[in-house]
Amino acid sequence: MSTTMSEGDSIGESVHGKPSVVYRFFSRLGQIYQSWLDKSTPYTAVRWIVTLGLSFIYMIRVYLLQGWYIVTYALGIYHLNLFIAFLSPKVDPSLMEDSDDGPSLPTRQNEEFRPFIRRLPEFKFWHSATKGILVAMACTFFEAFNVPVFWPILVMYFIMLFCITMKRQIKHMIKYRYIPFTHGKRKYKGKEDPLLGT
Repeated sequence: MSTTMSEGDSIGESVHGKPSVVYRFFSRLGQIYQSWLDKSTPYTAVRWIVTLGLSFIYMIRVYLLQGWYIVTYALGIYHLNLFIAFLSPKVDPSLMEDSDDGPSLPTRQNEEFRPFIRRLPEFKFWHSATKGILVAMACTFFEAFNVPVFWPILVMYFIMLFCITMKRQIKHMIKYRYIPFTHGKRKYKGKEDPLLGT
């Protein structure tokens, strides 16, 4: 007695072996979304202006509704974590301290130039931050997320958390001598060839 798979046993396929309408719809939607993301990649300033505009709209909405402070606090913590990942190197220098394997950040001026590689690239930072704002905005349409809380305590706690986290990050930058922003490869002037000078 042999068992055979019936048509439509694989994910996203209908009984006739073709992809189902729902699967094709979401697949096409994903392709369109990815296409728009790909087209927006070179427009860094425009992308961030749109995200700041969405943040402003979200803040106005929370202010007018006088609620959803816990959602706003969660959004702030999420953005803080994204920002720290954006400022951090992909390979933590403290882990590379003990081993001589792999690339490390340059510590002297005469060392070879190595560009700063982030743990979270700028595009992914923008994409995640924007998605976070849109999710928080969607939460403001549901009363279940409007947890009553004394908002000044949340603001104070967030400011403290921001200061402590940034202080730790700046100490890490100073200790391992890296700056999370590079503007292309440095050019060094070499000695002039005496034969060319004559």
